[in-house]
Amino acid sequence: MNLETRYAGAIIRMLEDAQDIGLPYVVFEMHPTDMQLQPHQFQFFDTLGEALDEWKAKAGLNYLSAWEGYPVYYRHVDQLLDELKQVNKLSKEEIMNYNNLETLKGELTKLRFSDKTIAAMQQQMEKGVPEFYLNDKIKGTRGQVDLTLHFKQSGQSENYYFNKFEATLNTAKPLEEGQKYMVISPNPNAAGKNLVKPFEHMHEAISFFKEQKGDSVLAAGKDAAHKTELAKMEKGKINYVAKEFQVPFRSPARTQTFYIDRGKGFTAEQGANLMQGRAVYRDDLVNAAGEYKAWIKLDMDSPKDRYQNYTANQYHVPSYGFDLEKVLDKFQIKELNDPAKKAALVESLQNGNRPAITTVKDGQEIKLNIEAVPRYGQINMFQDNGKPEKREQFLKEPSLNTNLNVGKAKEKEQEQGLSV
Repeated sequence: MNLETRYAGAIIRMLEDAQDIGLPYVVFEMHPTDMQLQPHQFQFFDTLGEALDEWKAKAGLNYLSAWEGYPVYYRHVDQLLDELKQVNKLSKEEIMNYNNLETLKGELTKLRFSDKTIAAMQQQMEKGVPEFYLNDKIKGTRGQVDLTLHFKQSGQSENYYFNKFEATLNTAKPLEEGQKYMVISPNPNAAGKNLVKPFEHMHEAISFFKEQKGDSVLAAGKDAAHKTELAKMEKGKINYVAKEFQVPFRSPARTQTFYIDRGKGFTAEQGANLMQGRAVYRDDLVNAAGEYKAWIKLDMDSPKDRYQNYTANQYHVPSYGFDLEKVLDKFQIKELNDPAKKAALVESLQNGNRPAITTVKDGQEIKLNIEAVPRYGQINMFQDNGKPEKREQFLKEPSLNTNLNVGKAKEKEQEQGLSV
């Protein structure tokens, strides 16, 4: 049986897909030696009995049995995968399931992770690393949100899966491009020299620094020669923390794990905004009754669950009573007069952002930022520096202010404990 074929990569991907969906047996026919094995010659089965029945039926057909050059084979998918890889001597890059790669690229793009992260994912997959994680970040209203994406290869095939990402709120001043956090400690094996451990995420650097037992420095910069010291430790005791770094250093890290199900879940943007205490809208949530729509907000005032995640409050649409577009229409917002700008504004608010709007104060146009507050059926308004503005002064008709809130009676309709 000649398994050498220029279609080896495509056949291997097809066999790997069969593994993942639980079809462990394959039946295929071999054409004359001047024709190479091709994907259309394969049929897959979930039981050995079905595979053998198909093999016997094909082997008994006249147009096949009369030709010695057209034998029919059955194999276990695992066995045939090994044989194909050995005979065709493919590199790891050629073996990699490119269908799987394109699927994951599509998922990360839809979930709004950066192009840099997507490129880094491909590099790790091409290396065949069985499990890896990647770092990303999103600028916040104050500070930034650090993201860690987790990837794992299937134990049954070459396919990779992206099932979760962790988000951590970093309230420190964002680092400049090319800078990183680092922990510097004396090298016990080389007198007068230091060990430098770099970190992309602040909370990881702080955690590692606090675990040190001797002399150590927590710093930020391009490298150890060009750094700013943030905290110092002598003989295991912290004796210095920079003034501007004291709050993020001493405050517990605010973290959350967001789970992804076949490319569906909270986007990177939504996760970052949830970590900053804002609400986001989802129209693809599922419970026992089927799909539903709701605004989601993390409950950061209550204890975390047993998985160390915040529970989430849900405000169902339409039953809770918050209609974002109707609320917006009550205010003097210039962007609402342009359908395209209005659609973009609504989408941005649904993703939990604080988009800029144009309104009027004291007869003059001004810029403000707004955010959706579904719990109270409202929007909040802020100056560019984060200082809140009283929204009532921007109503089209001030008399409408008497019944803008959804009301506390509606709060009982929210559900808590959503796993995100």
